[in-house]
Amino acid sequence: MSKLNSTFAALSDPTRFAIVNQLLENGEKSAGSLKGIVAISGPAISRHLKILRNAGVVEQRIDAQRRMYRVRPQAIMAIHNWTISHQEFWQSSLARLEQVLIAEKETK
Repeated sequence: MSKLNSTFAALSDPTRFAIVNQLLENGEKSAGSLKGIVAISGPAISRHLKILRNAGVVEQRIDAQRRMYRVRPQAIMAIHNWTISHQEFWQSSLARLEQVLIAEKETK
């Protein structure tokens, strides 16, 4: 599975998406402080963080007794680049469709 596929697969889960969104909005957080954003247990948060880590979406550092997590900018940039490349495709496709519809309307 490509890195981008892994990223999208990891973010497809609503809990993991909420975790990443929280980290993006508030910066680095400990695993324990992330429990409050979703109603799941500490071990469940840890499992979700492991999936996000393995997909390269978040990174972890150990600070004394706590594990701190933050979003990897490279993962967000990869999503951004993919979105932009597809946005250009859809914009050009829709522009062509618009021209066809205008031409069709003018012939009626």
